[in-house]
Amino acid sequence: MKIWVDGDACPKTIKAILFRVAIRAKILTTIVSNHYISVPISPFIKKIVVEMGFDVVDSYIINNLGNNDLVITADIPFADAVITQGGCALNPRGEMYSKNNIKQHLSSRNFNEAVRSSGVITGGLRQENAKETQKFANALDSWVTKNHIKLAGL
Repeated sequence: MKIWVDGDACPKTIKAILFRVAIRAKILTTIVSNHYISVPISPFIKKIVVEMGFDVVDSYIINNLGNNDLVITADIPFADAVITQGGCALNPRGEMYSKNNIKQHLSSRNFNEAVRSSGVITGGLRQENAKETQKFANALDSWVTKNHIKLAGL
């Protein structure tokens, strides 16, 4: 069981939570990005810098993803690929994607993308807030608890 982080757009507050959980729960957490990201020194935290390019980070994670590994990403098409590969996906706002909801999220994302490209809506995502950060921490804690129990064979 590992945690993978799509590091290029992951907020600092979310990375800080992930680093604390990695050390406390002793879960290998790997930040993958196409630029340098500072991480704490720990045997449970690793960083990988890949070359620049479209979906290079996503491809690296997908090619190294294990069954039930958790991926932190706000990229819904990437989350869909993670779930198809047998992984779990959690966005930085605390939404856990699953086989039951990913297609709906993907459909909404595609609709909003079409509306934005037509010029009706402009701008991107707003910054996360404290409530969403707490929702993320709770969802992460729930995933860690559930998967630690599985690892212990309980």
